[in-house]
Amino acid sequence: MKLGLTAGYSGASMSVNLDLVLEAERLGFDSVWTAEAYGSDAIVPLAWIGARTSKIRLGTAIMQMPARTPAMTAMTAMTLDSLSGGRFILGLGPSGPQVVEGWHGVPYGKPLTRTREYVQIVRKILAREEPLEWKGDHYQIPYAGPGATGLGKPLKSILHGRKDLPIWTASIGPAGIECSAEVADGLIPVWMDPERFDLLAPHLEKGFAKANAVPGAKKKGLADFEVAPFVTVILADDVEKARMPVKGMLALYIGGMGARGKNFYNDYAKRLGYEEQAVKIQDLYLAGKKAEAMALVPDSLVDDTALVGPADRIRDRFQRWKGSKVTSMLLGAGQPEALRLMAELAL
Repeated sequence: MKLGLTAGYSGASMSVNLDLVLEAERLGFDSVWTAEAYGSDAIVPLAWIGARTSKIRLGTAIMQMPARTPAMTAMTAMTLDSLSGGRFILGLGPSGPQVVEGWHGVPYGKPLTRTREYVQIVRKILAREEPLEWKGDHYQIPYAGPGATGLGKPLKSILHGRKDLPIWTASIGPAGIECSAEVADGLIPVWMDPERFDLLAPHLEKGFAKANAVPGAKKKGLADFEVAPFVTVILADDVEKARMPVKGMLALYIGGMGARGKNFYNDYAKRLGYEEQAVKIQDLYLAGKKAEAMALVPDSLVDDTALVGPADRIRDRFQRWKGSKVTSMLLGAGQPEALRLMAELAL
């Protein structure tokens, strides 16, 4: 089992816990991951981390696709990958309409179509087999639409990128999971229950089948595909107290990360078997009753998706993960002793 450390994104002020990252690298963690919402970006802190480390891989979970053109993302990926000695993992996601339209000021569009086009364009840039040209629903390169000068010219990257640079996509919906299996090298399914791989498997298989139907394509399957959920780890004697931060996070995502009727995390909680609770949590959260929403998050949902409590309890519950199809656990852990425990169990 590979381990990653999630560094997340900023609150009101920006900081990176480099001591924790360096401890993860010393322990043999495979990767460290940054994120972005509508504050700090994912790349600048990752470059900061990359300059202070030498072995641990550097991932974005995630870079918001609507915030950058595919070419800009490819340029950023090649640059950081080159400067870090080939350690970069490009994690991408469509974000949601509230952030895409409310923050970036661009249409949300068709997220799956965007993902397919985006990944294929990035791969064409990395391959450098010919000057870049693309005609799709979301992207036209060179651009020839309204306002164009007509002077656009197909170009090939000056920088020679790594053709096999890994690209992972974030998704929790059936169609998004299928899309990830079709075009990407790995899936980041936010939090998950390792014993409910049935929620992923049929959609992954459909995506692999689509990829394998392309003439000349390298065959894809679970054996060479990453499944890497976020897993919160809190080491504490008091299990109830340790569950509370996880309940706060789950209440935020299930209740407030999206509009009513367009909350992907709420839908996901329902598929995990918590339909009644998901409805009530969202109602309370959107009514401003965040503490009450948090109180409704079931203990079992926390225990399904996180590792909390005393060391012996975490050791016991880790077996659910060790025997699963999960290839990498991206740990949300702020305690060095929690990292050391997980390294003991997994590495």
